Amino acid sequence: MTAGATMPDETLSNLMHETRRFAPPADLVAAANVTAAAYDESAADQEAFWATQARRLDWDTDFTRVLDWDNPPFAKWFTGGRINAAYNCVDRHVAAGRGDQVALHFVGEPGDTRDVTYAQLQDEVSQAANALAALGVTTGDRVAIYLPMIPEAVIAMLACARLGAPHTVVFGGFSSDALASRITDCGAKVVITADGGYRRGAPSALKPAVDEARAKAADRDGHRVERVLVVRRTGQEVAWDDDVDVWWHGAVASASTEHQCEFFDAEHPLFVMYTSGTTGKPKGILHTTGGYLVGAAYTHHAVFDLKPETDVYWCTADIGWITGHSYITYGPLANGVTQVIYEGTPDSPHKGRWWEIIQQYGVTIFYTAPTAIRTFMKWGRDIPGEFDLSSLRLLGSVGEPINPEAYVWYRNVIGGDRTPVVDTWWQTETGMIMISPLPGVTHGKPGSAMKALPGVGAEVVDENGVPVPNGSGGYLVLTQPWPSMLRTLWGDDDRFVETYWSRFAEQGYYFAGDGAKKDEDGDIWVLGRVDDVMNVSGHRLSTTEIESALVSHPSVAEAAVVGAADETTGQAVCAFVILRESAATGGDVVTELRNHVAKEIGAIAKPRQIMIVPELPKTRSGKIMRRLLRDVAENRKVGDTTTLADSSIMDLISAGQATSTED
Repeated sequence: MTAGATMPDETLSNLMHETRRFAPPADLVAAANVTAAAYDESAADQEAFWATQARRLDWDTDFTRVLDWDNPPFAKWFTGGRINAAYNCVDRHVAAGRGDQVALHFVGEPGDTRDVTYAQLQDEVSQAANALAALGVTTGDRVAIYLPMIPEAVIAMLACARLGAPHTVVFGGFSSDALASRITDCGAKVVITADGGYRRGAPSALKPAVDEARAKAADRDGHRVERVLVVRRTGQEVAWDDDVDVWWHGAVASASTEHQCEFFDAEHPLFVMYTSGTTGKPKGILHTTGGYLVGAAYTHHAVFDLKPETDVYWCTADIGWITGHSYITYGPLANGVTQVIYEGTPDSPHKGRWWEIIQQYGVTIFYTAPTAIRTFMKWGRDIPGEFDLSSLRLLGSVGEPINPEAYVWYRNVIGGDRTPVVDTWWQTETGMIMISPLPGVTHGKPGSAMKALPGVGAEVVDENGVPVPNGSGGYLVLTQPWPSMLRTLWGDDDRFVETYWSRFAEQGYYFAGDGAKKDEDGDIWVLGRVDDVMNVSGHRLSTTEIESALVSHPSVAEAAVVGAADETTGQAVCAFVILRESAATGGDVVTELRNHVAKEIGAIAKPRQIMIVPELPKTRSGKIMRRLLRDVAENRKVGDTTTLADSSIMDLISAGQATSTED
């Protein structure tokens, strides 16, 4: 969002008054990891609070300064300290005598299973680190990871961390173009991928996209990937280049299980994660080792009230998103938990698959997205009712605000009307949960993220940066630095400052890009993005990227994309397209365009609806008024059109709405 952008008033009208409250269970309160005292402790001395949390980890060299904020907004945390993320996630648990504890219960979509203990995980991470070193990876080299949800994805991330080689994990649903742009931007030396993965009962290829991306990076951008390490997952035949490609089962399985762990400066880069930007060019979010790991580990311990000796934890996110980093790999493993990872979708081979897994493994903590919850609601309560979910003691929600009805259904049907629900707000950029109930403290309120966690400063402000009163809405900002904050954008400090810190530069606030409201109790309700980034199933997608993909089709002259409310995905992609005069019209072209977007960006960006229109609503300066298009996409009365160059355009678009095509 640009520094001068404002938030549409209608964004603030979505908040319903909510009177329901759910007190935390007495037994959870009695044994809670974090109590209400943590709020006072952190408010009294924020740096002392975070120093205490940092010492939950093992440091090879202790830090000498908690926070260096001498050159804001460029933060340094735990300066002087030396640490290794992989050591903290694996080795120290083995050293503490917990090597026989299961770290990962893996469930493949075809039904194959595999249990990996911490001792086995240490061996495999060490082998992978040795294999990567043999391929020429050294400290500071970047490694791209493009894998399905299999144990090797976690192992690859930890092997990179062990070597001090920053990784960038790319979601396996992204296209070769998206992968190529990320490989080039971070200068990846090696790519780790698989022949494919399983999706809805069938193998889905991955290696061909890597081959295409590698060629595009070389031919288009002049960047050469040196080696590709390939996991054999599906047994599909793949094209092979003996000079570049290496099988994981050969290189890793034959490597030594002995690897000397090196410790790195707390500010050593841990990973780059790309997220959509409003300019269309993805932003490379840089997270560094010490502060990020402290934030991920502490919030996982606090928000989920984690008891590593007895809990079985399951986060359903994909490893390609930040949730898979913070709350599958780094936070949970740093805390020594036993967790489930599942390769497939919730409806394969049947719609009770997730509940069957919870029953099988006795999952106690379950963390998923509102999109999934709304899908289960559509399928009905009879399906989860067939399984024993009594092991669950805590439920979490992530990716977007959860509407009150989904919250209550989740708590009642999945949680047996006894489990707290932690509705968590955070971002790729924040690295850790920022706003959430504390399950042993908070009386849950359906639909509200409640308040900032201890050690975190969050506020809702007006356009001048002044906190709004209770009952009012505005911009959600973070008011003080936190350990796992992004350090910059990869290779672009200026864009980092402009994107996140310019809107409220005078106050020194980080602007999250979301609108929010404080209710009568002062609790925070997050109302969604105030810029042109859509939140589809918890995934942030740039309208500009999708518009660019549409216009790249030879039939399209111009396109505008909006996110429209969708009861399943939160927001859905809706496109308005002007065709070239020579283009064919009708349903076939719409199908072709939808598939074109999926090919160019990925299936997650495929428009739900495409309307062929004669013109787009524009101001006299040429700006497309997406607010009006959103009115059409959401089937409501079109708002004020007085600033349009030609107000009759909206009549033509609205008249054509009935002929639009959608899935």
